[in-house]
Amino acid sequence: MKYSTEVDEKTGLLRIRAEKDLGSIKKGDLGGLIECLENLSQYGGAWVYDGARVHGNAYVSGNAQIYGNAQVYGNAAVFGAAAVFGAARIYCDVRVHGDAQVSGNAQVYRNARVYDDAQVSGNAHVSGNARVHGDAHVSGDARVYGDALVHGDAQVYDDARIYDAAWVSGDAQVHGDVRVHGAARVYGEARVSGNARVHGEARVSGNAQVTPKVLTGFPFTVTFTDNHVEVGCLFHTYEVWQERGAGMIKADGYTTKQAKEWHKIIMLVATQHKKDVQS
Repeated sequence: MKYSTEVDEKTGLLRIRAEKDLGSIKKGDLGGLIECLENLSQYGGAWVYDGARVHGNAYVSGNAQIYGNAQVYGNAAVFGAAAVFGAARIYCDVRVHGDAQVSGNAQVYRNARVYDDAQVSGNAHVSGNARVHGDAHVSGDARVYGDALVHGDAQVYDDARIYDAAWVSGDAQVHGDVRVHGAARVYGEARVSGNARVHGEARVSGNAQVTPKVLTGFPFTVTFTDNHVEVGCLFHTYEVWQERGAGMIKADGYTTKQAKEWHKIIMLVATQHKKDVQS
């Protein structure tokens, strides 16, 4: 038997005690709290350290380590050589395994998966059916959810949002207030930052850099990326805006004069922004 338990009077949970040496853990050392024996395997080097909790139907096995003030609960499973620490929360039907690490105030929940050497840290959330794996790192206040996938050496941080069926992979970096969604793909050594929006079936790859310019002073916000212009809720390529922009603005309820004047200004800024990006 790897550990025994005793009731913790403050919480009513079970405090674990090592019954044999487990690496740096010595026989007799107290560990963290579990709700029942099914929360922590009696085999392998898995351990819940003092301050950490595993409860509900959660299961920790293999050589997984839960420490700090971390909590694992619901139907979650942490196994392999994974580590959950800091004030991280793992819950619902999550699986964290391989050499993955979840730390800080990060939360992983619903049916999300974090594995291989992936890291989720800071205040980041990974949820839904999202997958984070490889050497990927999700941090800051980033959110990855839906059926999104972040893998390879990709980094997603700051307030970035990756969702729907979007992918970020390779050595790509996505940060700032970026939104990548739909079936969009960001990969290679691409950099997407600022307030950029990448959606639909858009592809950003190679050494591309998407750092938008924002134009105000209209009844709507105009955002310019490397190849697209977003006017209010309308997002199209430069070519589409050049050809049909005035008509689309007018269709939103503005006069012909307003539409033509604003379209002219927007395209002047768009042309200069594209030159700046390419220089």
